[in-house]
Amino acid sequence: MAKSSGSDNPVIEAITEKSIESAVAVAGHPIHAMAVHFPIALVIATLGCDIFYWWSGDEFFLRAGLWAAGFAFVTGVAAGLVGTAELLLVAGIRGRVGSWTHAIAAMTLLAIAGMNWGIRLVDETSVLPHGLILSILASIFTGLAGYHGGKLVFHHGVGIMVSTKE
Repeated sequence: MAKSSGSDNPVIEAITEKSIESAVAVAGHPIHAMAVHFPIALVIATLGCDIFYWWSGDEFFLRAGLWAAGFAFVTGVAAGLVGTAELLLVAGIRGRVGSWTHAIAAMTLLAIAGMNWGIRLVDETSVLPHGLILSILASIFTGLAGYHGGKLVFHHGVGIMVSTKE
């Protein structure tokens, strides 16, 4: 039996007919795509601070890691709210399995990032080993969520505004 190209599948045709343009955008630019860069960078910065603290023992990296973890969580929640709005408001996004995979990975990341920040607020010395382990997990889930989010943009064209001039 030959593999279907997708054009013969009525379910795939119904999904691809729905709009995938961003509903939460400024001048046609999707806010979620712009906002995710901050938590991504801050999650990786938190991991860097933990590694440098482990390597050097310099307490500067405890404080820097606390701030990076906090801002990673706060900016992640903000990006997540916009992403959730996109998921719920745009039928073409909601109908794609990759959107849900991305959302689950991102929500797991937010839970890990929140826990990472929380343990640092309660006890700075818990960075080794608990904070470092959570930073590694957060970095892994950042990669997973980013991979699936990238697939939505580059493979499915989600959130891309195509000009009629082209």
